[in-house]
Amino acid sequence: MCGRYTLTSSPEALRGLFAYREQPNFPPRYNVAPTQPIPVIRLLDGERRFALMRWGLLPSWVKDPKGFSLLINARGETAIDKPAFRNAMKRRRCLIPADGFYEWSAAGARKQPYFIHAKTGAPLAFAGLWETWTGPNGEELDTAAIVTTTANRTLAPLHDRMPVIVAPDAFDLWLNATDVDAMTAAALIKPAPDDLLEAWPVSADVNRVANDEARLTREILPVAELEPVARPPAVKRAKAVKPAKDDGGQGVLF
Repeated sequence: MCGRYTLTSSPEALRGLFAYREQPNFPPRYNVAPTQPIPVIRLLDGERRFALMRWGLLPSWVKDPKGFSLLINARGETAIDKPAFRNAMKRRRCLIPADGFYEWSAAGARKQPYFIHAKTGAPLAFAGLWETWTGPNGEELDTAAIVTTTANRTLAPLHDRMPVIVAPDAFDLWLNATDVDAMTAAALIKPAPDDLLEAWPVSADVNRVANDEARLTREILPVAELEPVARPPAVKRAKAVKPAKDDGGQGVLF
């Protein structure tokens, strides 16, 4: 799955990669979390367009959002068939720009977060799905989810899932829902090449949504290496027995 990610490339660099018309200006983000607004690229009238959407897809048929689970990820293997994602997979596919993402691996009693990113430092494009939900008073909310797949061999030791990463030469294949059907686009739902990404342990401070600084992506020693080694129990020493007053100076053994 993907529950947190980063977006730190400059707006100019992202605009150059995704070739959208808009010129948005936004600060670097080091801890993007569900329910927050996220940049999304979609194809409208044959053009790539930039938009902000809530991370957490809400299908159009939902009556009461309060009683509906937050869908931050869409399992790629079943997205074509699942009611929550079926229509979006057919008609509303998008790209979600990122520079890396976080995953948590078990480390004893605690989970160790890892930062995962391209070895080259280049930005990534997650496959995404989007929907517009219309409320009872006519209000509209654009929402999106990240499509996931099985982890590649690089990430499998950390987690069994990973975001689907779309290569630049496949952007149009994923985005063009008018000319490319869902079954054809689904061919892109596969693990990233094993040599694309690298991962390193980072501070558990990323667990708090309020933390959003560059230090969150810095490599640290993993938790297992930081935890103190348990000391063996102290051995109690027998108390010395004072010699009797009339022992002739020989002392007492028992």
